[in-house]
Amino acid sequence: MTTHKPQIKVPATYMRGGTSKGVFFRLQDLPEAAQVPGAARDALLLRVIGSPDPYGKQIDGMGGATSSTSKTVILSASTRSDHDVDYLFGQVSIDKAFVDWSGNCGNLSAAVGAFAISGGLVAPARVPRDGMAVVRIWQANIGKTIIAHIPMTNGEVQETGDFELDGVTFPAAEVQLEFMDPAAEEEGAGGSMFPTGRLVDDLEVPGVGTLKATMINAGIPTIFINADAIGYNGTELQEAINGDAAALAKFETIRAYGALRMGLIKDVSEAATRQHTPKVAFVAPPASYAASSGKQVQAGDIDLLVRALSMGKLHHAMMGTAAVAIGTAAAIPGTLVNQAAGGGEREAVRFGHPSGTLRVGAQATQEKGEWTVKKAIMSRSARVLMEGWVRVPAA
Repeated sequence: MTTHKPQIKVPATYMRGGTSKGVFFRLQDLPEAAQVPGAARDALLLRVIGSPDPYGKQIDGMGGATSSTSKTVILSASTRSDHDVDYLFGQVSIDKAFVDWSGNCGNLSAAVGAFAISGGLVAPARVPRDGMAVVRIWQANIGKTIIAHIPMTNGEVQETGDFELDGVTFPAAEVQLEFMDPAAEEEGAGGSMFPTGRLVDDLEVPGVGTLKATMINAGIPTIFINADAIGYNGTELQEAINGDAAALAKFETIRAYGALRMGLIKDVSEAATRQHTPKVAFVAPPASYAASSGKQVQAGDIDLLVRALSMGKLHHAMMGTAAVAIGTAAAIPGTLVNQAAGGGEREAVRFGHPSGTLRVGAQATQEKGEWTVKKAIMSRSARVLMEGWVRVPAA
């Protein structure tokens, strides 16, 4: 007689944060074997999301078959006295059996504060009944601090409001995020914002050519190139690129050789198992275009155009961490991002992405020849979509 193992139930919350959504867990609620990093944790999260799926649909899981919806978050009360919550982000591959822990998700960062308060991970004394709760988040993937400003009403996290975010259909409550000291101290990158030591490099990419590139560690390691150098104008929407296998292969080659130049990998072959970082993006001066919703974006309303790829596909809007990189690079005269925005010194930019526009602020200073940014600021929103338990077959 065959014995069938039952499904196990794991407390979880399904949340939207910015233009992403993912499954949120408290560390203490995970099965014991998954409370520590390793194969058991990865296997659990893969099964929750429905990966690896050779069909690319994640039908048998919580994932939505895009990089923006194949995400997991593990939160715990912080082990640091000057932080409230420790935040660990896992980007789950859709068609391959791996979870990428190499970076942060800036969009889901917007949901961390709300989940931490509702989940009892923030000391009650730090949460006002009405007004703004300031949640100090330790981003454990990259060792950085994020400050989230969470609106509170009658002792509950306020999720509804009139703040509109392009790429998100309905308005919600505004959550302001401050990414403190966002220059990422990536392994091999020496903790420098510009790991090559230059604002613009000549990046040699076999089969593509030599491209001008700004390679920056801020928010998330990002490779910026000029749209016109690779045959684009910066107003492209997802279908223009995601349906073009040759274009996607070209971007992946650019990403791999950029990662090598940034010191993030030691051999180009390693890029295949490090899909979440670095990101690759292309920039162009302002131009008018119709966003994916049909909404018209006017050239006069933006400073530049940016399109970015995540997990091998053009993103439908903009990753929050890449927005930090954009804001930081725009604040530093001479980078490709700064040049596309018209050059000069600036403390904020509004850029056009496939879903509309986004404003991000950053203040850059130069000390002893090294550029530093104390913080980057942007507004997002977040909302609980569902809460209860996720079920997975017992392993």
